[in-house]
Amino acid sequence: MPFINTKVNISVSEKQKENIKAAYGQSIGCIRGKSESWLMVNIEDCQNLYFKGDKNTPNAFVEVKIYGSASKNEYEALTSEITGILSSELGIAPDRIYIQYEETQNWGYNGHNF
Repeated sequence: MPFINTKVNISVSEKQKENIKAAYGQSIGCIRGKSESWLMVNIEDCQNLYFKGDKNTPNAFVEVKIYGSASKNEYEALTSEITGILSSELGIAPDRIYIQYEETQNWGYNGHNF
């Protein structure tokens, strides 16, 4: 039950959103037990994100929320994947991307909790 929320300060076309969503679907497998079949993705473009006092250079903030936990190595691998996706698809430099990970033991779905 992972969720990846991506906020960027540039415009993103529908094609780019589809490409990012598909790439995230493959990349989430970096975390043991996670797959695209349970992945939810949100992409918010044209956000007022200031990084180092600047909002004119492309940058991104990505939140990855998962049910359960993952190892440091799994997070390292996913960070590399996400950074690569946003760099190649949107031209955002790796040093202008923040990624936050959040784990939870409480996740609701279909009227119940896991």
